[in-house]
This record gives sequence, structure tokens and C-alpha cells, in this order.
Amino acid sequence: MCHPSWARARAEAQRLSDLARLRRVRDRIDREYARPLDVVALARGVGMAAGQLGREFRLAYGDSPYGYLTARRIERAAAFLRCGALGVAEARLAVGCPSPAAFDARFTELVGMPPAEYRRRVRRAVGPVRIREAPATEPQLA
Repeated sequence: MCHPSWARARAEAQRLSDLARLRRVRDRIDREYARPLDVVALARGVGMAAGQLGREFRLAYGDSPYGYLTARRIERAAAFLRCGALGVAEARLAVGCPSPAAFDARFTELVGMPPAEYRRRVRRAVGPVRIREAPATEPQLA
């Protein structure tokens, strides 16, 4: 019979291994957000079942792998719209969202306004950025 502390150590090692695999999935989503990704392929890449990946990912990060992927896509699309180089359709395609309706709905849900309105507001609000040095101050003697 194994010592009880060995079972705890083995369970902790398994938990750390699972967290490392979940981190690999999250890193892959961050890297490959513009590519077509699905939970089955992500799970296969780390040697897990899709259901197990979904449950453990949600426990670790508070969202499903697909929810995390769409949030990253919307985050990147918002950055494209802020810089002003791309229109809404181009930003949507650049981040790998094939459906305009799904993109608009998720963007509005996460950002609080439709992408076209976001682009208009941000472009109006953001002017040229000037970097100024803070004025030099004399040290205060106490």
C-alpha cells in the first residue's frame, strides 16, 4: 500500500500537468486566433478529450475555449479598428470571423457598441499622440 502522502503528491503532479496543458491551449489560441480553430483539434493537440478540455478550461480561466477564442478575436479586431487602418469588414476577416452577424453580435456584447460605431467614436476621440517630458522639479528638502 502506498503512503497517503504519495497519493496527494501524485494528484498534485497531475493537476500541474493538466494546468500546463491548458496553458498550451490558451497560448495556441492567442497565437493562432485568426485561423479556423475548434475545440476538438485543440483537445487533440494536448491529448485530452474535448469535453474534458471544455470543463477544465472553464474551471481554470472562467470561459470555454471557444468563448476565450472569440474574446481574443474581438480584442484584436478592436485594436485594428482603433488604429484606423482597417474597416469593419477587413478587421473581421483579419481576425478570422467568417460571419458578419456573429461578429457584430459578439463585438457589441463585449465592447458595448457595434463595431462601426466603435470605429467612429475611437477615430474621433483619438488624435495625434504627443509625448511630452514631465517638467523637472527641484528636490524638496525636509
